Amino acid sequence: MYRYLIAVFIITFSMASGASAQFIAMKHKVKDLSTSTIWLRCSVGQAWDPALDTCTGKIIKLDHTQIDYATKEAKRQLGGNWRLPTRTELESLVCGQCPPPKIKSRYFPNVSPEAYWTSDKNVMSSRTFWSVNFSTGHSYSRFFPYQALPVLLVQAN
Repeated sequence: MYRYLIAVFIITFSMASGASAQFIAMKHKVKDLSTSTIWLRCSVGQAWDPALDTCTGKIIKLDHTQIDYATKEAKRQLGGNWRLPTRTELESLVCGQCPPPKIKSRYFPNVSPEAYWTSDKNVMSSRTFWSVNFSTGHSYSRFFPYQALPVLLVQAN
């Protein structure tokens, strides 16, 4: 009987820790172990505060022209090459069981529960880009590049 209970506990614990072990926090960055992608933890406009272990400041919504400037500034200030994530990359951050914002706030604190830009154009409507909405966890392709949305940046390989 005890062996059965211990086996159930081990299986349950390993399944639970496997789900939460998708990310490793590294100061202002997070590594996604399932994709080897490195993310900035804060939305553009915010800064990582190590004393508070969170993102502080106001999120700045950007259009696609401004995103180019933001990625250059991220490279200048933080080093490395930063870019807008693809739809698949940003969708990988969605946490279906989390309340809005539907993202693991332990790793991505203070994300706004709204649509965030991706770099993917809609092939059926090439004037619009895909976004991932962290309020619902769904993806939409109804935003034009001149519209302003929040941005998370991913490190280019």
